[in-house]
Amino acid sequence: MNDKIQQHLSQIEKEIIHIRRHLHQHPEISNHEVETSKLIQHKLAGFGIPFETGFAKTGVLGIIQGDKPGKTVALRADMDALPIQELNDHAYTSIHDNAMHACGHDAHTAMLLGAGYILSKMKEYIHGTVLLVFQPAEENSPIGGAKVMLDDGVFDTYKPDVIYGQHVWPNLPVGTMGIRDTKMMGATDRFKLVIRGKGGHASMPHQTSDSVVTAGHMITSLQTVVSRNVDPLEASVLTIAKIEGGSTHNVITDCVILEGSIRSYSSDVKKTLKERFHTIVDHTASMFEADVEIDYLDGYPATINTPEWAALARTSAQKVLGEDATPEVEPSLAGEDFSRFLQKYPGAFIWLGTQIENKEEQKALHNPRFQLNEDALPNGSAFFVQLALDTLEKLGEE
Repeated sequence: MNDKIQQHLSQIEKEIIHIRRHLHQHPEISNHEVETSKLIQHKLAGFGIPFETGFAKTGVLGIIQGDKPGKTVALRADMDALPIQELNDHAYTSIHDNAMHACGHDAHTAMLLGAGYILSKMKEYIHGTVLLVFQPAEENSPIGGAKVMLDDGVFDTYKPDVIYGQHVWPNLPVGTMGIRDTKMMGATDRFKLVIRGKGGHASMPHQTSDSVVTAGHMITSLQTVVSRNVDPLEASVLTIAKIEGGSTHNVITDCVILEGSIRSYSSDVKKTLKERFHTIVDHTASMFEADVEIDYLDGYPATINTPEWAALARTSAQKVLGEDATPEVEPSLAGEDFSRFLQKYPGAFIWLGTQIENKEEQKALHNPRFQLNEDALPNGSAFFVQLALDTLEKLGEE
């Protein structure tokens, strides 16, 4: 089977790279993926793959029905870019200001289109239906695009028995994949605090309620939530990422703004973090006679793989890339909108190794100089094909 996949892959391999570079050069941020969606629809039509639109504005659902009856598996790729000014210097650098595919969604879309092409040529081996889910707005946390697609009925006609997604991963070398049986990525809440005190002259603090002092105590106290309220064996983090306040050296400001995020895997830990966050913020503000406005946004839930399908994904990866292709990996507290699909359907989320040759120069995801190794993209397409076929075969046996 792998030989057949590779045979069809050789016909589309250059096109996968071309699509990725075109999307990279013409990025569209969340909820504005109009031209990206048009390109996907054009390619699917050219491959002879039926599709439906109208999900989360720009989302697309490709439908490949095999020659043999069976169950349904879904493969998902996100398609939006980030509001980042690209600082790379290559032939396909983004032509749009403050828009860049700094998280690899251009590659995800290209790889899924490549997988769709191969699967459309292998219908005789497909026992059931393969759905190609092109999702917008993954970067638009906490709303995202997955829930909106679900609400818009993306799976009303074709309901997946299993769903998979994959993400380029710069920490892993080409030819490897990161697959965990359970915890993969974290829940990602975010918050904004507006602390309002009483401003005044820097020489007369007794006449003020200093919002900077309040903010300082609040920041310090919030760091005890993880260290003193959460089991040390449970991973979590509370980060203050932005502080804004004050105008000059001799004025005690009346307002300070704090912004940050809270990340965890366990729903119980998430509940504890949220409760302690509100308690500490409220009581600290009261202690310093300040008011505080709390804007707390529950973000993406944790991405937790289904053990059965994660194990099958590991086997599929080894068929395509060899027995050493799935090294042990630790989970990440980065968030992923795919988690909302996994709340509804069993499946797994997989990391695809895309580390550049000089790993010392590899930049992280969401970095304006992020690059990926395009040699990995055919691997991603071939893996998706093998995974879909293996899953449908197992579902048929069950």
